[in-house]
Amino acid sequence: MRAVRTHRGPAGDAARRRGRRRPTGGTPGDGARPRALRAVPGVRHGGAVTLPDVIPVFPLPNVVLFPQIVLPLHIFEPRYREMVRDAARGPRLIGMALMREGWQQDYHGAPPIFTTGTVGEMVRMEELPDGRFNIVLRGLREFVVQRELRRRAYREAVVIWHAPHAGTLPSGMREGITALVRLYIERLGQEAGDEGPLGAAADDETFVNFFAHHLDVPPVEKQALLEAATLAERAARLRDVLEFRLEELRLPPGGAPRRTH
Repeated sequence: MRAVRTHRGPAGDAARRRGRRRPTGGTPGDGARPRALRAVPGVRHGGAVTLPDVIPVFPLPNVVLFPQIVLPLHIFEPRYREMVRDAARGPRLIGMALMREGWQQDYHGAPPIFTTGTVGEMVRMEELPDGRFNIVLRGLREFVVQRELRRRAYREAVVIWHAPHAGTLPSGMREGITALVRLYIERLGQEAGDEGPLGAAADDETFVNFFAHHLDVPPVEKQALLEAATLAERAARLRDVLEFRLEELRLPPGGAPRRTH
């Protein structure tokens, strides 16, 4: 899903702050075309990934990962290469956290981060000839950082895990969001099909998280969606963001309402 980038939106604890995009220790997507990404099995018991109390934390200024979402990353900074190697030898888990405003002043140390993030299971990994990595994470569960540890070059944290988002959305909410997404895509001059999350196959959590992740809004607004206490609250915030974007698309440059007659 593509969308125009804007710089206003519903305010929340996170949505009032803005992150800036700058080069960091890793980037979304592939920095070099992988020759052969290999699967990396997770540590599972009865089909579920075991979630430990301590995880590596990979902060970025422009990425918010959601559960059930797949995220490709290119890892190039030495400390985060070490993180990937250690993760591959262990439970294959990496926590993603969004940097707070002002991260540039302490990037090579420990810049401030939002304490709510999502852990991803490393399901694909390729080491490039120069030691960089292309990896793919699959979002598993939200966490809250309790305290950070200072024992490795990369960041680690003791975390508390959110309970899984169980149940379904309130009646009519999914249909309402679907209608808003279709209208939003059409306003952008694109075509909305019935495949993927707009279809009926995706469960409610995947449906909401897909659009929360792919909607082209500033990272701090995505962080506000991630921080929602329940899936229904996240869906309601997503609906508000979509309505706001649709209203923006109705306004010409300068903000004056368009004439309808």
